[in-house]
Amino acid sequence: MTGHSHANDAVQLPETTPTSSGVSRATTAAVWALFALSVATAVVSAAGGSAWRVPGSVVVDGLTAVVWVAVTFFSGIVHSYSRRYMAGNANIDRFFALTFGFTLAVMVVAAADHVALFAAAWLAMGLTMAALIGHAREWTQARAAGALTRRYFLASGGVLAGTLALLAWATGTTTVSGILSRADSLPPELTWLAIAGLFLAAMIQSALFPFHDWLLSSMTAPTPASALMHAGFVNAGGILLARFAPVFADVQLAMAALVVVGAASALLGQAILLVRPDVKRRLGGSTVAQMGFMILQCGLGFFAAAITHLILHGFYKAYLFLSSGGAVERTAPAAGGRDGVTLPSLVVGLAAAVGGGAVFVALTGKGAELDSGALLAFLVALTALHAARDALARANLSPGATLVALPVLVVVPIAVYGVLFNAVAAMLTGVPMTHAPTELSAVHVAVAAAFLAAYLAVELGWHRSSKRLYAVILNISQPAPETELTTAEDYNDA
Repeated sequence: MTGHSHANDAVQLPETTPTSSGVSRATTAAVWALFALSVATAVVSAAGGSAWRVPGSVVVDGLTAVVWVAVTFFSGIVHSYSRRYMAGNANIDRFFALTFGFTLAVMVVAAADHVALFAAAWLAMGLTMAALIGHAREWTQARAAGALTRRYFLASGGVLAGTLALLAWATGTTTVSGILSRADSLPPELTWLAIAGLFLAAMIQSALFPFHDWLLSSMTAPTPASALMHAGFVNAGGILLARFAPVFADVQLAMAALVVVGAASALLGQAILLVRPDVKRRLGGSTVAQMGFMILQCGLGFFAAAITHLILHGFYKAYLFLSSGGAVERTAPAAGGRDGVTLPSLVVGLAAAVGGGAVFVALTGKGAELDSGALLAFLVALTALHAARDALARANLSPGATLVALPVLVVVPIAVYGVLFNAVAAMLTGVPMTHAPTELSAVHVAVAAAFLAAYLAVELGWHRSSKRLYAVILNISQPAPETELTTAEDYNDA
């Protein structure tokens, strides 16, 4: 991981078996039962198209069903994986209880209609995750990371609770559905206070710049907890914005602000990938980038696209974290590095991006008109192109094979994304303001130019010419010093 080889003799570790902990067995069975229930809820919701209500307390609509299916599936995978991973841990029962409690908290957030229930579940979600981050209490660094993230999540919960209390007072109702139905009657001053509170709570929870340091300081968490954090917890910001979209979706300045905030975090997270050598913090930088893109999609008015994105990101990031041990090799990096961009590959890549964008427009209808959908289609195509080129660079294919594979790796994922987007959008049909595209503006053009410039800078190697830029990004990506494990002895002593 440091880039230096070691002469340590290989040691064959004994094979472990799933733990016999009763708590782990019970919670694993329970979470898979919740997944089955969530799938049934989604099927019934898709067929009936109406929400189920416990008046004044709970609403189970399309957004609830989609979030329930995603979070219970990821949690089920983490529970099953952890039965072997956590075998022999002295605090294994506490770990499984917290993981299951976190799952329940997210499910309540997705379904809560009473503002007090929503705020309490949001806070519980943060506190259980902070406890998981500080799970290894014998590590000074883990205790520090747990305390740091707890402060962030308490701040997020406090801001959200205050915002919901303000909205309840202004609208005269204590239910989320009631607030949303009366959002257009709010005075402008209160609307902006509510928008600021919702945006701030979402930014903290989703680790957007400048609140990204809690995520980069959370690497003391057991790997399964990190997988659940990156696949589920950080997505809460997008869920919050999708649920409360009627409060701000008609305010063009607020939507433009979301686009700028999301774009800045997306570009910063991608830059972190260029400077961090350690596997888990590179994955952290990737999450910052993906959450920025998710929030950007909310700013464009495509909340269904944001929910689709968080589902796909959850699958991708859960896989990467749970398989991260196999990617860590204490060997020197291969000589050479990434090959330079040739003219044929650049032409083929751009043509594939254009074709992929056309496929996205054809499948979803987004981008067919000159509104924020055009920027969404452009960013989807550019992101797919960048991911495809990165994957091919790691595969070390011949130039000819790269030219053949590149269009496939660009167009096929975009087609899959488009199909899933349509499915999620159909599920969210009855959810207020899940489709509210905005007019194309100078902000959108500037963001498109920034993404294109960043892509070209990375592909052509321009970013390597500035030592100052490298230093700035490296400093921004530093975790809190008290949370960092700096030597192997820190791990071995624990």
